Amino acid sequence: MNALLTLPIVIPMLGGAASLLAWRSRTVQRAIALVTSAALAGSTIALLVLVRADGIAVIDVGSWPAPFGIVLVADLFSALMLTVSAVIWFAVVIYSQASMDRGREAYGYYPLLSFLMMGVCGAFLTGDLFNLYVWFEVMLISSFVLMALGGERAQMESALKYVTLNLLSSALFLAGVGLLYSVTGMLNMAALAQRLGGVGQSGLVSAIAMLFLVAFGIKAAVFPLFFWLPASYHTPPAATSAIFAGLLTKVGVYALIRVFTLLFVQDIAFTHNLILTIAGLTMVTGVLGAVAQNEMRRILSFHIISQIGYMIMGLGLFTRFALAASIFYIVHHMVVKTNLFLVSGVVHRLRGTYELKDLGGLWRSNPLLGALFLIAAMSLSGIPPLSGFFAKLGLIIAGVDSRQFLIVTVALVTGFFTLFSMAKIWNEVFWKAAPGPAAGGSSVDLRMTLPIGALAAVTVAIGLGASWLFDVSMDAAAQMLDRNAYIEAVLR
Repeated sequence: MNALLTLPIVIPMLGGAASLLAWRSRTVQRAIALVTSAALAGSTIALLVLVRADGIAVIDVGSWPAPFGIVLVADLFSALMLTVSAVIWFAVVIYSQASMDRGREAYGYYPLLSFLMMGVCGAFLTGDLFNLYVWFEVMLISSFVLMALGGERAQMESALKYVTLNLLSSALFLAGVGLLYSVTGMLNMAALAQRLGGVGQSGLVSAIAMLFLVAFGIKAAVFPLFFWLPASYHTPPAATSAIFAGLLTKVGVYALIRVFTLLFVQDIAFTHNLILTIAGLTMVTGVLGAVAQNEMRRILSFHIISQIGYMIMGLGLFTRFALAASIFYIVHHMVVKTNLFLVSGVVHRLRGTYELKDLGGLWRSNPLLGALFLIAAMSLSGIPPLSGFFAKLGLIIAGVDSRQFLIVTVALVTGFFTLFSMAKIWNEVFWKAAPGPAAGGSSVDLRMTLPIGALAAVTVAIGLGASWLFDVSMDAAAQMLDRNAYIEAVLR
């Protein structure tokens, strides 16, 4: 158990260090990335199986007992997030070996990917707020360099926006951590959950909660804090965009769900209704932004924003079923959105552009790619029997059960506009005739299509096996709502 809890951090850390030692050999770096990503996927699946069977897993790092030492905690929610993240990393590593240019590989692409994953895994596992801040910074530094790697003008502009807003988020996060410590004398999340109820200063606790809402809201790209995302995610290579789209905002969503189910539950009528309002506004602004775009990756970037609204809708409703639907939605979206960005990279390889007006004819020349795009696009739009249908259905049912009909209406309308914008990509990229000769290549490496096919298969499997994943999500939601179980597991 102890080894499994540390492996998601140790494996990418060792992989990144080994890649740095092999700096002069791209071949060795590629092999290390492939082995470590596969090993991480295997270890996280084993951890998920163990947590599902035995309950919350905890380890005191350095044998310092909680709440005084660093603690790693894996419940079903964090174990599920780790598993999906590892599978995505493995797919992106395979894709990168056929798509990434020599220059970026020579200047640390694979070590940076490893350290990015170390930060992601650390954020999912930590049971301490200050260490959550540390893992966010590891993730931020790695992602900033990955975004700027290559030094193209558009990349540098977007990287500056990205890092500026995320540094502001980190400053607010750190301020919130300091205020919580001044009030409780603790930063261990289980100890905070135990003490915050007895602080007796509900106004101060609510103010601190708003600091965390803004800090994590920036990282998750919720309304009105999302504008850095569509200005940056479309500029790096497709593999980098794919792993950013699949993982980074989801860490922010994870943090929001974690602190607003475990810590800030003293004034639910205020905090969670505010989150529900933000969810609706995030859906609307994101999908309208997507409809207005005419560049493939910018459309997909705005869709990340609108889909974040669905993910925090369940948190705002704050019932077991709603939280389970949010967890299901996060898993579905991580797979689907990563795959759509990987498809965009293949389109660029074949046609040399992401501009819709300059694309067309790919259904005739590459029907397999069209079919794989359709699976991901229809799932994102919520078409049965794919994963997105069951994810949205769960949230709609939860909203109706809670008599929150306005947010249900917003979610349904957003789904319609999502389908409209996906149909727009389909028509412009695949269905219409090509406007001219292709500027890209005529063929695609198998290592680019295999990960896309595998993730499409996962999307179909989630849809066909929705009952299993929803059962796991329900158990994860029950764990999160049972705060005493988390506290007892950590503090013993």
